[in-house]
Amino acid sequence: MSPSADRTALDLLDAHLEALRDGADLALPEGLVRTAREEGGGLARWALDRLGRVPREPKDAFAFRVGGLLVDFRSRRCPWNAAALRLLDDPYTFVATGPRRHEDWAYDVHAVLHRSVPDPRGWVRLDQDRTNDARWTVPAYPFDPPDASELAGRLYPLEREAAVAALAVMAEEWQAEPAPVRLRPDRDAVLADARTLLGRYGPGARYWTNATAAASDPAHDFVASGLRGTRSHGFLTSEYLNGIDLVEDLGLIAVADGEVGVFWSFGAC
Repeated sequence: MSPSADRTALDLLDAHLEALRDGADLALPEGLVRTAREEGGGLARWALDRLGRVPREPKDAFAFRVGGLLVDFRSRRCPWNAAALRLLDDPYTFVATGPRRHEDWAYDVHAVLHRSVPDPRGWVRLDQDRTNDARWTVPAYPFDPPDASELAGRLYPLEREAAVAALAVMAEEWQAEPAPVRLRPDRDAVLADARTLLGRYGPGARYWTNATAAASDPAHDFVASGLRGTRSHGFLTSEYLNGIDLVEDLGLIAVADGEVGVFWSFGAC
């Protein structure tokens, strides 16, 4: 079995589980079963077996249990997925990677913010607003980014360890965080997950943030200051949609030769 065949099978299964979690009423296609069992390896067979044991009724309970299965499936697929889910699946965040196709990487970041490109490796994306009907009004919701030609003007470079700290602090909540990362007993584990995520982009990656503290200090310690102590240039829409007001954000962008990674934390009320 080739790696590409294995990835195709796992991608198909991931998409099916995601659709079920989002409430779609879909039978398991026979072709997907065959492809997953023949080409998806042990992970696909494990997921199919687990899915077959989940009662279809009541529907809301089924969707909830499939959601849990999807998290387990994605975590087992690769260490990067597992780190992303541990670190950033609970807070209101956006995590996505896209291909690097332009010398000016701002155009590639713009494509990621607008969800117009897939992850080059098929790894997990965290995007609570992917199916939000607010995107009918604001297609890039919750973002309202500047034009690609102006994007870099709202960003500041970060040193690698500062980028790790910026990503780690996104594990906090903006409004009422009871346990800032700097005080957590698992602080080192949180930082380790952040390093795993940024390690994807290689030792030559460059990092950028919208946090204004980085304008004067590219080595700013975000963990020490905490998420609530961070000020930034906003990239969010000012539209008040679905009863949610977006009030704060912190972004981190990783730029490598072949990929751009976008990590964003939102404060909403």
